[in-house]
Amino acid sequence: MTITLRTRRTTAALAALALVAGGAAVAAPASAAPGTPAAGSPPGALTNTAHLDFLLDEVSPAAVEGHTSYRLDADPSLTLPWTYADARDGGTFERVGGGPLDPATGDYGQGAFNSDDVSRAAVVYLRHWQQTGDEASREKAYEVLRALAYFQTTTGPDAGNVVLWMQPDGALNPSAEPVELPDPSDSEESYWLARSLWALGEGYAAFRDSDPAFAAFLQQRLQLGVAAVDREVLDRYGEYEQADGVEVPAWLIVNGADATAEAVLGLSAYIEAAPDDEAVRDSTAKLAEGVAAYAGITAGASGEAARGSGGAGSSGDAAQSWPYGAALPWAESRSMWHAWSSQMAGALARASVALDDESLRAPAIVESAQFAPTLLTAGGPDNGWYPSLTERVQIAYGADSRVQNLLATADAAGLPGLADLAGVQAAWFFGLNPAAEPMYDPATGVTYDGIQPDGSINRNSGAESTIHGLLSMLALDAHPDVAALATSLSTLEARDGLTVVEAETAGSGGTVVTPESSWTGESSWSGSYLAVAKGQTASIALPAPASGQAAARIVEPVLWQVEKGGTTPTPKSQWKAGNKPLGTVKAEVGPQGITAVPGALLPVALDRLVPAGTSALTVRGIGGETKVDALLVRPTVSSLSASGAGGGSAALVQNSLASAQDAVVGTTGIAQTLSVYDGSGALVATQSIDGPTTVSLPGAGFALALSTD
Repeated sequence: MTITLRTRRTTAALAALALVAGGAAVAAPASAAPGTPAAGSPPGALTNTAHLDFLLDEVSPAAVEGHTSYRLDADPSLTLPWTYADARDGGTFERVGGGPLDPATGDYGQGAFNSDDVSRAAVVYLRHWQQTGDEASREKAYEVLRALAYFQTTTGPDAGNVVLWMQPDGALNPSAEPVELPDPSDSEESYWLARSLWALGEGYAAFRDSDPAFAAFLQQRLQLGVAAVDREVLDRYGEYEQADGVEVPAWLIVNGADATAEAVLGLSAYIEAAPDDEAVRDSTAKLAEGVAAYAGITAGASGEAARGSGGAGSSGDAAQSWPYGAALPWAESRSMWHAWSSQMAGALARASVALDDESLRAPAIVESAQFAPTLLTAGGPDNGWYPSLTERVQIAYGADSRVQNLLATADAAGLPGLADLAGVQAAWFFGLNPAAEPMYDPATGVTYDGIQPDGSINRNSGAESTIHGLLSMLALDAHPDVAALATSLSTLEARDGLTVVEAETAGSGGTVVTPESSWTGESSWSGSYLAVAKGQTASIALPAPASGQAAARIVEPVLWQVEKGGTTPTPKSQWKAGNKPLGTVKAEVGPQGITAVPGALLPVALDRLVPAGTSALTVRGIGGETKVDALLVRPTVSSLSASGAGGGSAALVQNSLASAQDAVVGTTGIAQTLSVYDGSGALVATQSIDGPTTVSLPGAGFALALSTD
């Protein structure tokens, strides 16, 4: 499976894609004027479903063997959202499908509607109805769930699996163009099966008491989907595979902790509502165990050495080196993280409550308390670190995933500091982002499709962006204090965190090589790389610290690491800052296993910090050929400060070391409440401050100084 396929839905929502217009331009329905609540929401609510309502359309599909839905004979129409909405003049949007349009047939290469978005739209309406009692959202949730059920195959060897695409006339398109895997789309486990379980689980829980007959139908469909997971995924429960020297669980949906986590979200809601369903409870526990096992390995949450070589160490060390406490999404790559669909921590937190299993929270807490501050101070929810900050597009799916993780973990573990981090992250929707403009409009319910690395905004507003914007707004409406913080921050004052120095900028030594393809099969070169042969020495300049103050820094070279025992000589290199040795690196990983290629592109933690005032590093090849993609450079204390027009302010500092160190936090002339947290998110100290204050940060800990007035 390639990265193109794994990011199909997300990448298609970005500004880089030119969408093909399909139908007549339609103005979005009238929405509430700015400052007034949306219909069905309480006064002051952020959630406004108007734009998602506009995306909905009706189809009446012809009879197809193996595909039906609830009361389809009596009510043959299905309601579901168009995939994309292109911005047009005058503030209108045009609903369009995916792929090229055939004018003769009216069909798209992919389709007009997809089960991924149908699932998540159902979750929006379900949560809105449950939070507000809005009857219109209840009816839409009912109708969209009926549409989702039609995508599921009910007979034959693939029963329980889900077709991805539907054409404008309601015809299913199991084999899209270009080809997507699996093909046909209901022939194996898939992201869309996982997301269908998310919606079916939350749907059953919501309708169980108000409409038992419909709930029973949803239960039957969920059980059918779980049976497919049992057959196609959990048949390998308890088995581990090699992935470049690390043992990873073999029972994740599409080998993805990301896909599996979204199934676990719905299954957790289901088993809380149906505690006597032991079969589904057992499957849910196994899936959650797989997510936790992989997250524990990659985030270093277990407090023990990872299974195999090259894993993270104790949770106290997790923030020091890649992936900085993050739960990685794909078992076939040790060198990929993406913000979209990164709901592993949130799913584990919710499963810990549903299954009454506190052990599931450990990796969720590590990611939330250690990686979340790293991400915020590095620039926010980038689409992909592969492992350099390679794809710096930011979209609502990524921002929402981060918000959901922090709030779910804060609620499950009783850690209010994580909720404050969620407020800073959610400010992305209101202007605290690379575009410095709001990405969500409460007056219309529009969430824009993405921010490009240059800060430009894609002002289309398709289903995925709209859905995840609304999921974040629903979460904020359910946490008013967090909403107050998020809406009070819109301007970035300063940031000093992880940055990338491209190795091909070396001033001398080595050879710059541009690979034929940036994609390695499991991660991505960030551009060209610097090849340093045995006996060669190269010098790579470091940028001045963003803070303007000379301080020691952490530098991790991103190197191509060969498979140990393979035919390629092991690269060895010595790294120095001036005359001071920083470490000798042997760039190799363990057996390839299930990954696409032998070897891996991975950052390497040097033995020593780079001294304050260092302007360049030197690398000397002492064996094989060292291939340097980039340097990941971090201050030992990362920081972010932000403000808003209404007087809100936030100052965040994070300790990237395992040992305690002092940090200065606070904003001159502004009264703030300062809270200090350790690496597990537990509150250590709190005080009132009215300007820059020196605090002692615990190892891997963080501090937040906040005001919302």
